[in-house]
Amino acid sequence: MNRFQVIPAAYVLLVEPATSGCLDRVLLSLRRNTGYMDEHWSFGAAGHVEAGESVLEAAVREAREELGVELRTSDLEPLTVMHRTAGTGDPIDERVDFFFAAHTWLGRPERREPHKAAAMRWFSLDELPAHVVPHELEVLEHLRTGDVPPVTVVGF
Repeated sequence: MNRFQVIPAAYVLLVEPATSGCLDRVLLSLRRNTGYMDEHWSFGAAGHVEAGESVLEAAVREAREELGVELRTSDLEPLTVMHRTAGTGDPIDERVDFFFAAHTWLGRPERREPHKAAAMRWFSLDELPAHVVPHELEVLEHLRTGDVPPVTVVGF
């Protein structure tokens, strides 16, 4: 049996508490010019874990780089770990994604990479946009129902 390598990534979802009977609001970005799922909404910040960096450090860095907010690792609430494959056998399509929520942060979120994100907007979990990156939508739907599994598997 051949072993394969996986690419780890950290995802950060900024969450505002619910108001007036609605569910919590989450900050999503509209992808553009990335070459992957362009014109789909996605978690506000996400990216690969770099060499010598923990997944927690990667999440904090991505939130700073993409949203301009400062997080502490203790601000990160683990949501789920997703092991996914596109089924191609190509190592680039073998992923382990670490999804986090943050309910507190310093600074005001802003679009720091306009060449990759056409827009940024708050959505209630019960009124998500039509086009969301599919594996991220799976996490959002679990969050909406309050039943997020510790480990999610997609594509196997």
